[in-house]
Amino acid sequence: MAVVVMAILAVSAITGCSSGSSFTGSWGDDAPGEPSLRIESDGAFSGTDGCNPLKGTGTISGDTFTFGPFASTLKACEGVTPWLNLASTAKVDGDTLVVYRTGGDEIGTLEKR
Repeated sequence: MAVVVMAILAVSAITGCSSGSSFTGSWGDDAPGEPSLRIESDGAFSGTDGCNPLKGTGTISGDTFTFGPFASTLKACEGVTPWLNLASTAKVDGDTLVVYRTGGDEIGTLEKR
């Protein structure tokens, strides 16, 4: 019986690690002009680059979140650098979401809320 319970716990732990749950939740700052992002367990995401809202669906595979096509407006906002709308992939590093553009260059970070 103990072996069965241990096996179930081991499978649950492995499944939990591969589910991408570290990506889910809110990232960034809700303050005006600041980027923020919310990622759901199914890969749906929404947020703002600090000026323009964005929304789409991505995929979670291992330690990488890949942004799929997303909709965003392109209005200019004084004092805001809209880097989040260039996102291609992201990885979690502790309580930080590190965001990369196509080609692998880091373009910004968002802290877990």
